[in-house]
Amino acid sequence: MAIPRRMVCAAVVSAHQGCESGLTALGECCDLCPWGYGVAVPCGASNTKCEPCKENATFSSVTSATEPCQPCSTCPDNVLVAEACTPVRDTLCASRCPQGHYLRAGNGSSSQCLPCQACQEGYGALKPCGPKANSVCQKCPEGFYSEEKSPSAPCLRCRMECNESEVMIRDCTPLSDTLCMDKELQILKRTEGDPRKESPKKPPLSDSEENSKNIIPVYCSILAAVVVGLLAYVAFKCWSTCKQKQQLAKARAGELGASPEGEKLHSDSGVFLDTHSLQDHHQLGKAPKTEPRLYVNLPPHKQEEVEQLLETAGHGKDWRCLANQLGYEEEAIDTFGRGEAPTHTLLSDWSAKEGATLEALCTALAGIERPDVVENLTGPTEASSVV
Repeated sequence: MAIPRRMVCAAVVSAHQGCESGLTALGECCDLCPWGYGVAVPCGASNTKCEPCKENATFSSVTSATEPCQPCSTCPDNVLVAEACTPVRDTLCASRCPQGHYLRAGNGSSSQCLPCQACQEGYGALKPCGPKANSVCQKCPEGFYSEEKSPSAPCLRCRMECNESEVMIRDCTPLSDTLCMDKELQILKRTEGDPRKESPKKPPLSDSEENSKNIIPVYCSILAAVVVGLLAYVAFKCWSTCKQKQQLAKARAGELGASPEGEKLHSDSGVFLDTHSLQDHHQLGKAPKTEPRLYVNLPPHKQEEVEQLLETAGHGKDWRCLANQLGYEEEAIDTFGRGEAPTHTLLSDWSAKEGATLEALCTALAGIERPDVVENLTGPTEASSVV
């Protein structure tokens, strides 16, 4: 008896509905690949063929007759790996960035952990760096300061005033707090007779300590003798130098006495012979000996003009650039900059050094391209005359 075709089709449909993974060509249910295995050959003419996923390379977290092993994900830059990839689970990334970083959100794997911005000296963190936001810096307002680079430290309130026993050395600036110093520095006071320096009674000294104490006056006597000897040597050298100058003056006076001018001065007119005047008069015809011109010998008004030119300079060619040219370190330049007249402080400090001539200063000014200041230095100065 032949089976109707309609009944055969109904049986196939019923069998297909019973296998969610599908049927092979022979009508068998397709096998499902378990976790940790992916489909190597899909179900079709033959049943499903599975292959194991590779450690730290591919994974499969589902049972399927069609899905192959998926490649493991990688964490964004600077994001820590919470759990490594396994054949049955993808890589797990940490939800927080390491210390000193924040997470900049993106699309999927484009999120990045970036280093927090550090606020410079004179600036404080208006909003500190957090897990998902960078730090926001602002310049310290008046009455506040910041002495450190930090992504989270805010501006600190300045010390308003010094104590009664202290004196203010420097006002508060955005870079540093108010600087106070004790009026009675111990290094400037004698400890002898000072009640604050009196210590409690000490136990009696041993023999060795007593001997050491008795040796101190001997050392002091020897030191005093050495000092007296040095003073005597200096006095002798001064006396010897004066003696040589007197002999030299007499010799020059003798030479001038042989001339008509000398005879005239040695006559009975009673005129005193000024050897220094004669020497200056005798050397009028000779070229004067050039000596280095020192900056400290400039008139005060001339120094003020130079300082004003360097204070109002543009394009960075100011006193800081000159300080670099003269060999000062950045720390010393910053110290000068904290004062009220940094240019005056710089030139006063430099003029006290050896070789602080106008020629050296002009060379440094030429090095920073300030011919206007060089012209002011080499220009004529007002000379006062004595009537």
